[in-house]
Parts: sequence; C-alpha cells; structure tokens
Amino acid sequence: MLEAIILEKTKNSPEIILDKENNTFKIAGRSIVEDPGEFYSPIYKWLEEYVKNPLKSTDFIIDLEYFNSSSARQIMEIIMLLEKISDTGQKAKISWLYEEGDEMSKERGDEIKLVSKLDFEIKEYPAEDF
Repeated sequence: MLEAIILEKTKNSPEIILDKENNTFKIAGRSIVEDPGEFYSPIYKWLEEYVKNPLKSTDFIIDLEYFNSSSARQIMEIIMLLEKISDTGQKAKISWLYEEGDEMSKERGDEIKLVSKLDFEIKEYPAEDF
C-alpha cells in the first residue's frame, strides 16, 4: 500500500492529502510556491505509482482559492496523470470547488474542464463570514 502524503497548508502552499487507504485525495488552499516543480515532484511520483493500481473510484478534490500560472501547469500535470486511471478500467473524477462569488476560480475550473478527459464537476460552496 502506498504511504499517504499529508501536507498542511501554509501561506504559500496548499494542503495536500493523498491517502489511498482512506480514499482521500485533495489539494486545497493557495499555491504560489517558489519552486512548483520541486514542491509537486513528490506528488507526481506518488500519483504515478497510484495510477498503476488505483481504487475502483477516485474522487480528487481541488479547492484552490488562488494559484499562480506556474502552479496552474502543475495542476494540469496532476490531472493528466489522473486521466491514466481510465486505462486501468477504473473511474476518476475531479471535484473542482470554489467559494461563492469567486468567479476567477470558477472560470479556471471551466477552462480545465474543457481540456480534461475526466468526469469533472464544478461545485460552489457558501462564502465564509468573517
């Protein structure tokens, strides 16, 4: 069994949970890391192993309040890796979450949905009151 990757979010990096045993796959928060290639490298390696023997159904949650263009490329790489799951006969889905009123995040999700081969759901959730 693949050992889970659990990274807590920081001011510039997202929370990441890749946990096959508990069927939890999530990226959330902000992604404006200094070196996205280095930051996401262990994520790619984990996913490359995971797609060889995925669960019957993988629901990958992406809930990014903000990500820069270099992180956007990394997110696309992750989605392209997840697309390989269908080659195994299993199912994969992206749940793109965005906060109510965050039109930019919704539009980014819509753009990615257009080029993705995955089942891709875009869901709004209520804005938090401060």
